[in-house]
Amino acid sequence: MTNWEWKVGNSKSPEESIWSHAEILDPSSALLTDKVAVVTGGAMGIGAATAVALARFGADVAICDREADHLAHTAAEVEAVGRRCLPGVFDVRHFEPRTAWLAEVKEAFGKVDVLVNNAGGTFHSFFTNISPKGEAALIAENFTQVTGFIRECLPLMDFGGSIINVTSIEAHRGAPGFSIYSAMKAAQANLAMSLAMELAPEGIRVNCVAPDMIPSEGHDTLSHISTDTKSDMAPHPWLETGSVHDCAAAVVYLAGDMSRFVNGTTIFVDGGNMAAGAWKRRVAQ
Repeated sequence: MTNWEWKVGNSKSPEESIWSHAEILDPSSALLTDKVAVVTGGAMGIGAATAVALARFGADVAICDREADHLAHTAAEVEAVGRRCLPGVFDVRHFEPRTAWLAEVKEAFGKVDVLVNNAGGTFHSFFTNISPKGEAALIAENFTQVTGFIRECLPLMDFGGSIINVTSIEAHRGAPGFSIYSAMKAAQANLAMSLAMELAPEGIRVNCVAPDMIPSEGHDTLSHISTDTKSDMAPHPWLETGSVHDCAAAVVYLAGDMSRFVNGTTIFVDGGNMAAGAWKRRVAQ
């Protein structure tokens, strides 16, 4: 068994578990009342749906993105359900604006309970065609900004904190044309496993949500890319198309007490594709 140094912190004893015979599971356990959530890439798609869902379950939300107009729209939706929202318009890859904005988050809310590392991006290019500059940009956008947010949010987190990396099914399989992106999403998943062990003594959990292709603004830019050449084969085993709200639902679960014993793992939001492997469902004619 591998041993690591357990930090002295806010660790609770087993007797202090939130569940007991006198305090059984009820619908209020799903709520995130008065928690503070940071969501990166919150302007559109999964990030926007996640920010609004967290607010609907009771959390105040800080959101950041480069897209100012869409970010303002998400902020208005959060406030429309009665929760506070602190938007920040900047590129998550850059250290200085990130640090300055998180200082604003601390000033406004005093803490961070939930960090959702959703921001990321890619472009289609085979490995031999990716320049060193392009590779560095992909690494910064899909990995180093994630470690940066985690590192800077941890001092604001206390017992019960939850870190959620939005990765991809591509983190767990080959992705021709997206090799660096796929590798960085795999790095996020592995980081979550390591940090789940390191941060457990502090009562902070780290997990991942791994979508497959989910229709959204980001998906539209890649809609011409397809690995399925058989038109009579369905893209996944499930009978319906996935939604950004399916991903948001998984994040809401991982953010709160309902998932208090779920740590260092990945929830696949993929319609069963990870389970299916190479199997395809034939579309009824």
